[in-house]
Amino acid sequence: MFQTLFSQIGLVCAVAATAFAFLKGDESEKLGAGIFMLGFFASQLIQDLTVLQGAQWGMMAIDVIMLILFSALAWRSGRAWPVWVCALQSLIVMSHITTILDLRPQVTAFIAVINLSSYGILIAIVIGTFWAWQDRRAAGLE
Repeated sequence: MFQTLFSQIGLVCAVAATAFAFLKGDESEKLGAGIFMLGFFASQLIQDLTVLQGAQWGMMAIDVIMLILFSALAWRSGRAWPVWVCALQSLIVMSHITTILDLRPQVTAFIAVINLSSYGILIAIVIGTFWAWQDRRAAGLE
């Protein structure tokens, strides 16, 4: 599951961002971080490393569910960061769709889109958490 250095670095980044969101974030940030971590671990468990071509239906289902949940969060929240998260998650879902449509993207491009979008989602969650934390501090609530 976490055999490579890249997957271990991704895990450390995800855990650090999620811990920051759970410690300093409001309800939206905590919910967004929880959605990300559930999807992250579910994807790690379900991915098939032997399939180099074609769709990975399980991972696509997880990513579509995450897109739906992030969309609901963006709809409910009055903050800007969930919209960015939805945009990045949409890129991930679209990369799955390109493999289904048999447009034959290179595997490295497919992996790059998913990984960079995931890091972008983490950055958006961290920025949203930082803004929520600073708003609470400015209001004297912390």
